[in-house]
Amino acid sequence: MSTPQLSTAGPSSTVRRDDDGSSAKVTVTFAPDKPTVYPYGSALDVDTASASSLDVPSTAVSDRIRRRSDIARIRPRLEMTAADPEPESIELPTLNYFGRHEDPVSISVRTVGVADPFADHVLEEAQVPSTSTAGASGAEEAGASVSAPAVTPAQRAEQRRRSRMHFAALCYSLWLEGWNDGTTGPLLPVIQRHYNIGFTLVSLLFVMNCIGFLSGSLLNVYLNDRCGFGKVLIIGAALQVAGYALIAPSGPFPLMCIGFLFTGFGIALQNAQANGFVGGLGDAARTKFGLLHATYGLGALAAPLAATQFAASSHWSFQYLISAAIGLTNVAVLWYVFRGKNQDDIMAEAGTAPEESSAARENKYRQILGLREVHYLSTFALIYVGTEVSLGGWIVTFIEQKRGGGASAGYISSGFFGGLMLGRILLMWLNRKIGERRVMFLYAFLAIQLEVTIWLIPSLIENAVAVCFVGLLLGPMYPILMNHSTAILPRRVLTGAVGYIGGLGQAGSAVLPFVTGVLAGRFGIEALQPLVVSMMSTMIVIWALVPRVRRVD
Repeated sequence: MSTPQLSTAGPSSTVRRDDDGSSAKVTVTFAPDKPTVYPYGSALDVDTASASSLDVPSTAVSDRIRRRSDIARIRPRLEMTAADPEPESIELPTLNYFGRHEDPVSISVRTVGVADPFADHVLEEAQVPSTSTAGASGAEEAGASVSAPAVTPAQRAEQRRRSRMHFAALCYSLWLEGWNDGTTGPLLPVIQRHYNIGFTLVSLLFVMNCIGFLSGSLLNVYLNDRCGFGKVLIIGAALQVAGYALIAPSGPFPLMCIGFLFTGFGIALQNAQANGFVGGLGDAARTKFGLLHATYGLGALAAPLAATQFAASSHWSFQYLISAAIGLTNVAVLWYVFRGKNQDDIMAEAGTAPEESSAARENKYRQILGLREVHYLSTFALIYVGTEVSLGGWIVTFIEQKRGGGASAGYISSGFFGGLMLGRILLMWLNRKIGERRVMFLYAFLAIQLEVTIWLIPSLIENAVAVCFVGLLLGPMYPILMNHSTAILPRRVLTGAVGYIGGLGQAGSAVLPFVTGVLAGRFGIEALQPLVVSMMSTMIVIWALVPRVRRVD
């Protein structure tokens, strides 16, 4: 038998003929009405003109020749040429953890024509619209529609100088607040003797102070939106001076109570504004909170040194004349530095972007009070500040009556507030090493142990040393509280919420000392230590309820 030969016998058939004349029909699906096209010189190209002379073994014809349906699956691999259009850019915003738009990300998209060798049409190039969402940092790209103004080294130096001035002025305001809280404790025994009143009546000073603090914390948000950051600071400082002016003449006891109300209201406004401002400084807030409240401890350390001297003289109320003079300098400093401007303008002067837009200021009370985190944090602040001031104030009376201390017992109060100041500076490294949330439990546990020794060990020296170490351990708690508040509260209400927490915390500096006075009038001054231990234990429970991270709505 000779080699078989193929010849075309129609559009879709091929006949194999042998030398002996026999034939076998093999079906091959060629389409004569459409040219066969294969990609770029494929090995499957077949010359139909010479198909009749192709020698193929009869047993392998159906395996060697592909059907049209198989060939149709092959698509040409197109290459870009110079004539192809340039890719279009679509800039998509990157969402950070809080859902805000940050720097854009550019994505190049190219769609080119795709030719189907077995189709009668070519897909046209898709038209993709170009969108651009540019952030402030994306303005550095060439051709960007928004360009950020360049900051020269001289402007940057001026911004740093203004930032330091702003922070120094707020520190001075907090220093005077510490001076106020450190003054009362050493003067309580002499006030009782001067007006011939007991623990319960003298505690009315703390009640009026509490009313002032609560009023200031509640009205702070309204006044801030109405008057602006700078004006509210000056109003608070002026009211504080007015309160000292009412107390200094040592007039009737009701007049002294009104003076404490004015000082409480003014201090609450300043405290709320200072904490809210520092809380909006972003990454710098952690360190600056520690330094800000360390100046409070410094003022509380200095005040008993002076108040103890006045407590031994007949002109004890002259201590408040010194306070009024310092308060006048505070008013002058706040006016010179802030000039009554609002917070956004002041932060812009220092080169810091404001954290809160003015569009988010509607229904701010409802937004703040609707946050569960705010209530946890403000309750913790109230108990903490109340415990701090109760211990720093009433410890003088406790040492005098229960440990045989004399007139110099007022210096123990200075030791407590001195430990408070050192703790806010020296323990920063430990806060970062252990973690701010975990270290709070450690500080509270150790402070409780030391407080129990003051309660049970009747030793003047041991009690004095233990009080100083309790102040050291309590010191870092308030800056950690404020820093954690800025980490978990929404940015849209940060300033108002931190101010509310700080103001309500200051109310604690009046509530718990008043409760201590009532208990002392009923059970004696020895009731101070059980109250302080119970409040520290409550702080541990509340801190465990505070969320760890920011809630995303």
